[in-house]
Amino acid sequence: MLSIRELEVFRRVMELGTITAAAEALRISQPAVSRTLQQAERQLGFPLFLRRKKRLLPTPEAQSLFPETVSAFAAFDVVQKRAADLQAGRAGGLNIAAISAFANALLPAAVAKFRQSRPDVVISLQSMSALQVATHVVNHQADLGFVIDSIAAPGVSVSDLWATDFGCVMPHTHPLASKLHVVPADLEHEALICLNRQLPLGIQAVRAFADADVPLKTAIEVSQSTVACALVRAGAGLALLDGLAMMGTPATDLVMRPFSPSIKVMGRLVRPRHLLQSRLAREFIDTLTDVIATDDRGSRHADIADTIITIPSAVSENVS
Repeated sequence: MLSIRELEVFRRVMELGTITAAAEALRISQPAVSRTLQQAERQLGFPLFLRRKKRLLPTPEAQSLFPETVSAFAAFDVVQKRAADLQAGRAGGLNIAAISAFANALLPAAVAKFRQSRPDVVISLQSMSALQVATHVVNHQADLGFVIDSIAAPGVSVSDLWATDFGCVMPHTHPLASKLHVVPADLEHEALICLNRQLPLGIQAVRAFADADVPLKTAIEVSQSTVACALVRAGAGLALLDGLAMMGTPATDLVMRPFSPSIKVMGRLVRPRHLLQSRLAREFIDTLTDVIATDDRGSRHADIADTIITIPSAVSENVS
């Protein structure tokens, strides 16, 4: 077997035609080039060059070997470049699993920002239920998962990303939009759009009204926050959602008014418990954190009623 160094000397001599030129290109001495060629020939068991009056003439075997050597070095260069890209976080793949509220709201902006400086990174973003998110992370089908509320699954760690207030989404022209907060009694005679009662926000709506001793009269039940917002925009009613839903919609026509007393909904990051995170995964989390902090819709809600509170994941972590 020839070493990389022997192949490199052979390639240079074939390309440049003389030991002198090869030595200059490789920045080594001429005797070193000659010794390396002789060593390669001993390894192979046949001559690579014939010496004729200070000239080197490649043998048929050398001519046959040369194209493969060029291809090998081209492949080696590709490996080197890919390794450098991986080291710099410019290449590779990242698989993300998220509930639809995340997939339709914060994650698109985070993915776009993340790929601006990493155009060769391939990202897979899949929308699914919270249980499926946990399953994908456990089975290493996803590097990162994003859910709302708590989730218990073996093999994953769950970290708090940030909190939003739970409340009511309505047109900015609605009479209740002039209030800083709403209470369930304010909504008793409104057509209410709620998420499915098996979903975390659907459960939250039931609890909020039960705690206020106000009957929850659902007019329309949906499975996604984006659908709820679309129905509000169409005039079908008011939606019981959290601030994440507003971060995925234009803020010009809809507003979100939190309940009083405040009800917090946690956005959470799901990661494999016993697997070291890749550099891409860590950098994506940093990018998402920046998007959360700088989202102008989030800032607007925070000005109104402290809707969005960033919580460093290192401070609050629940290992399930």
